[in-house]
Amino acid sequence: MSQQGYVATPPYSQAQPGLGGYQGGFGSAPAQPHYGHYGGAPQAFAAPPTAVLKPPASSGPGLPPHPGSGPYNPNSQQNGAHMQRYPPATYGQPPQPSYNSMASPAPPPPVQLTNQMGAMNLGNYGPVQSVPSATSPVAQQPFRGPPPPATAQPPMQPQMAPAQPPMQHQMAPPTSMSMGRPFPGPPPPAAPGGFHQPGLGPAGPPGYPQQAGPFTGGHMAGPQPGGFPGGLGPQAGPPQKKLDLDSIPGTTQVIEDDQARHGGQVYSTNIRGQVPPLVTTNFTVQDQGHASPRFIRCTTYSLPCTAELAKQCQVPLACIVKPFARLPNNETPLYLVNHGESGPIRCNRCKAYMCPYMQFIDGGRRYQCAFCSCINEVPVFYFQHLDHMGRRVDFYERAELSLGSYEMVATLDYCKNNKPPKPPAYIFMIDVSYNNIKSGLVRLICDELKTLLDKLPREDGAESSAIQVGFATYNKTLHFYNVKSSLSQPQMMVVSDMTEMYVPLPDGFLVNFQESRALVCNLLSQIPDMFTDTNESETVFAPIIQAGVEAFKEADCSGKLFVFHSSMPTAEAPGKLKNRDDKKLVNTDKEKTLFQPLKGTYEQLSKDCVAQGCCVDLFLFPNQYVDVATMADVPSHTGGSVFKYNNFQVDTDGEHFLRDLRKEVQKSIGFDAVMRVRTSTGFRATDFFGAIHMNNTTDVEMAAVDCDKVVTVEFKHDDALSEETGAFIQCALLYTTVGGQRRLRILNIGLNCSTHLSELYKSCETDALINFFAKSAYRAILNQPLKNVRDILVNQTAHMLACYRKNCASASVASQLILPDAMKVFPVYMNSLMKTAPLTGSTELATDERAHQRLAVMAMAVEDTQLLLYPRLIPLHNMDVGSEVSPIPVRCSEERLADGGVFLLENGQALFLWLGQASPPDVIQGLFNVPSLAHLQAHMCVLPELDNPLSKKVRSIINDLLEKRPRSMKLHIVKQKDKPEMMFRQFLVEDKGLHGGTSYLDFLCHVHREIRQLLT
Repeated sequence: MSQQGYVATPPYSQAQPGLGGYQGGFGSAPAQPHYGHYGGAPQAFAAPPTAVLKPPASSGPGLPPHPGSGPYNPNSQQNGAHMQRYPPATYGQPPQPSYNSMASPAPPPPVQLTNQMGAMNLGNYGPVQSVPSATSPVAQQPFRGPPPPATAQPPMQPQMAPAQPPMQHQMAPPTSMSMGRPFPGPPPPAAPGGFHQPGLGPAGPPGYPQQAGPFTGGHMAGPQPGGFPGGLGPQAGPPQKKLDLDSIPGTTQVIEDDQARHGGQVYSTNIRGQVPPLVTTNFTVQDQGHASPRFIRCTTYSLPCTAELAKQCQVPLACIVKPFARLPNNETPLYLVNHGESGPIRCNRCKAYMCPYMQFIDGGRRYQCAFCSCINEVPVFYFQHLDHMGRRVDFYERAELSLGSYEMVATLDYCKNNKPPKPPAYIFMIDVSYNNIKSGLVRLICDELKTLLDKLPREDGAESSAIQVGFATYNKTLHFYNVKSSLSQPQMMVVSDMTEMYVPLPDGFLVNFQESRALVCNLLSQIPDMFTDTNESETVFAPIIQAGVEAFKEADCSGKLFVFHSSMPTAEAPGKLKNRDDKKLVNTDKEKTLFQPLKGTYEQLSKDCVAQGCCVDLFLFPNQYVDVATMADVPSHTGGSVFKYNNFQVDTDGEHFLRDLRKEVQKSIGFDAVMRVRTSTGFRATDFFGAIHMNNTTDVEMAAVDCDKVVTVEFKHDDALSEETGAFIQCALLYTTVGGQRRLRILNIGLNCSTHLSELYKSCETDALINFFAKSAYRAILNQPLKNVRDILVNQTAHMLACYRKNCASASVASQLILPDAMKVFPVYMNSLMKTAPLTGSTELATDERAHQRLAVMAMAVEDTQLLLYPRLIPLHNMDVGSEVSPIPVRCSEERLADGGVFLLENGQALFLWLGQASPPDVIQGLFNVPSLAHLQAHMCVLPELDNPLSKKVRSIINDLLEKRPRSMKLHIVKQKDKPEMMFRQFLVEDKGLHGGTSYLDFLCHVHREIRQLLT
């Protein structure tokens, strides 16, 4: 039974039964290719037979469908005994023999190559285009000559069992288009056949708009870190056709199509294993038994039934949990369940909490646990009769029986020392050394806090916040302030011995802001003047965090430290640091030491903080190297964040910093948290990533967890899974609220299981996959050379796609590149990941910047890594200023820029307004109130507030972005061909990297070659 190709496809992120030719029945191996593809003529589309569609998973006996909803499927039969888990191919192990150490035959002459490519066909992504004339604003450079040939090594042949075919996305490469290799090391081979230029395919869905644009193949001299050495050389001869960017899968189109398909709709979570809309799509979630995708996203929603299948496909099995995710106003907040003094109802054996997947039996007197199959007695107070379908009659009245996500009130058994917790506290610790006083930073912080402290987070329904506040300043010594409401003036207490840290104020250091408002405002006014004549430039760092921990111990509460710090701590004290930045280590086996924090003082400090529930937020204002890898170690293990403002100046960076501070102080947050992930039998959680601390292998400890932090959890098999039963995951987070209540937040999700790899590939989510790969790679660089890590990323990408090609795709010629529909833009994200600063071995990149990005990504949510690795490039010059809708982003490539254009680029960390050198004067006048680009002053970082539709629209778009993103972004206004433009260009991720790294197209060719090598 053959599968249809890339014609009339389903949503890109989620191939669905019956759409785009996917069939649920699994028959014999396909006989012929059905896609419009590179290597063959366009195929006609034949609708698949409907009789073989697999119905969605059916409801378990205890869970009939919600009225008006689809089937709801938490079955609860379990699997047998545990078996030994298979050894995973992970980053912690030495890489397998590189697939990319092979030779390629000499490439054909350029003319022949382009003509060959012109005759080929890729899906229906669009025709070849002629090169625009040199006068065109988007004129491009032609292909250039071949790279040098390389030496051959035997190919690696993976063992893969046959599976059956789902949707696919095919492309065929040129018979001998040669590419350089992606990483320094032995050059790769080209199998016969490379990457062919597509021609016109059969008519299909609204495809990629035909836009001219350059494919620049500039020559690169010698190997470049992370890039293909040896570009294509100059060519002669008649005018060439070029490879059109629209002929290869594009992220912007995938996002647009998913928005068109699911945007504005209600997504009901009543079906086990259904793939949610993309993170970029605007949709409304209705919880009907499985946790909202805002709380949990998975790398695949259909797990392979056996460890052998999982090992064969190498698709990581993981979920990304965001326990405090913000919910839109039109979605119901989590229900709070209170069982009184008896506390939450749990399985006697595995301690899983009551949830929709538990099966009630024996007339409702007992229930079978969905996670361990243990039969439990129902407590007398909780008893309820079953209806004729075996379901409790109060099913819809109890959140824990009918919803995927809910909260429970925790009893004293869940509290430290069996005592109810006190409300948390926020302590602000301000570095008052010479640099911070001179720059005006201290005054800026103090002025802001006077108004910001009115906006501390509070419990729903509470009139004011229960959070207490405290203040300290420091340089070489530490100054505590007593702001007890009964005093007439604030009092300062100085601690100069940094070795034995203590808090000299048992009373009056932590206060309620509303009660001590006058004193606090008085203190904040005095601090900048108190240190105005300071010449002290040395600072301490570890002792001030220790002081915060001691203050929380004294007050017997948890809380957060806000530390505002400017330089490396060089004063004589515990945690003193010295400069260990060494560019000579870059691209050597010792480069990993640049990312490793110093052990000892800071490691112990992290443990002390977590034990006390003390989260640390670090705001850094460095003018030079400060060893971020070590200084940020405590925040990165306590649920905190690190913000960095290089060469801080109040007038240009002040507002940017204050936006971050406001978000951080006001965001919803839980303290002193412990998370446990339970699974049904057959698989288990084995690894965890995030701003977390692990004392043992199961408890994820976080001093605090806020609405932007996630925990990424990897799973491994320890037995076979059942297709009928499926797989269940329950994340239980025990935490203290901002009002001082101890609560449990329970998130449940059910996944399908399948013996067919095609089901797994059909249910993959690319955005979640790349989130997992980024974190795995960023952890791996602590222990392995960068080159090994990059090789592993390429190899695993090739392996996943080769397994799909071998086991799931229709029979087709070897020269086709076939991608699973749900993963067809995975290569663009993977290539972008390998060009990020932590994975790029370049001496031009600051060590602190690389360390900072590495740590930031470790706790990033799926939507944040998606945006980081594929920035949004928004054209502003041709938008309808009267429309409420924002312009649609275009592909992130230089060829989408136009001399006469104005573009906004954002990736969640940086924000650029790019002005083409031929930007229309009326646009420049409307935005900046100057007659032309030449009159624009350099280094602007804010748009003037002008009273015209264009200015209002652009400022509205920017403000909307700043509001949505977890972090503030400083606006950089860059003119085409000015020096600062280089910083902007590094975010055009489909092009070659500035510091090494290949273009998306080159990477696709390279991966295709690796796949063919694996399959030979």
